[in-house]
Amino acid sequence: MTSRAVVTGVGHYLPKRIVPNSEFEATLDTTDEWIKSRSGIERRHFAAEGENTSDLATHAARAALADAGLEVTDIDAIILATSTSDLTFPSAATMVQASLGMTNGFAFDIQAVCAGFVYALSTANSMILSGQCRRVLVIGAETFSRIMDWSDRSTCVLFGDGAGALVLESQDGDGTSKDRGILATDLNSDGRHKDLLYVDGGISTQTTGYLRMQGNQVFRHAVEKLASTAETSLERAGLTADDVDWIVPHQANIRIIKGTAKKMGVGMDRVIVTVQDHGNTSAASIPLALSIGKARGQIKQGDLLVTEAIGGGLAWGSIVLRW
Repeated sequence: MTSRAVVTGVGHYLPKRIVPNSEFEATLDTTDEWIKSRSGIERRHFAAEGENTSDLATHAARAALADAGLEVTDIDAIILATSTSDLTFPSAATMVQASLGMTNGFAFDIQAVCAGFVYALSTANSMILSGQCRRVLVIGAETFSRIMDWSDRSTCVLFGDGAGALVLESQDGDGTSKDRGILATDLNSDGRHKDLLYVDGGISTQTTGYLRMQGNQVFRHAVEKLASTAETSLERAGLTADDVDWIVPHQANIRIIKGTAKKMGVGMDRVIVTVQDHGNTSAASIPLALSIGKARGQIKQGDLLVTEAIGGGLAWGSIVLRW
């Protein structure tokens, strides 16, 4: 028998405030059509004043636990992927731990920007396979609205706030690609490309900053690297793109999503797309899409999924899992 990290529950949370593209027309030289044509985004959610990343994460965590039919006492660890933690320290994950009433186990954050959830899921998988944990709550949560330059139409219209979570549980498998659970992972980074996507401020420089992005360069790297990492994970699992039921990509831009699917030879009828409703929610986008894909009735038990993401760093990676 082989130990596998299996998804047993999933959930998400979106702030109440919905911001349509038209809301930007009053303050920026932009239009709904301009935003849609370049990104596929039609609306996004923004957190309310006083609503922090850990609050969003806690709501999503509770939804995932309910979906799994578990109590917080059943969880051994919380891993929260975010670039917009409430405070410099402690971690937002420990704040979620307190909000849930979890007094056992441990909690920590992972920061890999838009690739954060893939990194967190891979880390949770390793902890389960090593025997350190039986069940891990993996969360992606962001409040990117707090790091936007509202005068920069090339970035501020692209991002939104939200959270998604899932429960990973150790279960026995046969050691084949037909097993449920995570079958393969692939993580990468290349710090030479820092200037393509970053925030121009931080704690050690005693400055505050805003998100900056060279969109054309990020696009060029994204399609190539996302398709490549997905193919690497599939090869490690002994599978091909023909075996995939759903690609669940990082929801950054519809052109990147379509370009990656085309490069992989997968039709858009096998891609979960939510970018039109949420914008780019960074580390939250994949768990959000997983939760919504399940709620829509698209993702079903036994389906083979590939998730892939790229973000600042540059950091990118992918996971192959059977639902």
